[in-house]
Amino acid sequence: MSKDRVTEVTPGAAAEFERELHEIARSLPERIDADPEHVEQGLAKLVLTLIEVLRKVLEHQAVRRMDGGSLTDEEVERLGLALLRLSERMNELKRLFNLDDEDLEIDLGPLGRLR
Repeated sequence: MSKDRVTEVTPGAAAEFERELHEIARSLPERIDADPEHVEQGLAKLVLTLIEVLRKVLEHQAVRRMDGGSLTDEEVERLGLALLRLSERMNELKRLFNLDDEDLEIDLGPLGRLR
């Protein structure tokens, strides 16, 4: 029988995450230029950019939890492996849609560029 793991999120961490998402949302374009000739690549770029943002947030949270000592060695190993596999899959998808890292960058205004 597997036990469901519950991660407690403090109100401060939740508020910080919400603030970061609002900052990111303000930097995204209001309209998507849907060129019929390149709609598949444009959609792939949008989706992969969002996945990259989420991956970076997850990676940041994982580092915070490791630094805080709230993860076991086994959890650190599983988390590292999951992030590695996600990175490998992202590289495959970028090659498939002829995108590179610069294509997935977002200008976050005062927060800088997401790389």
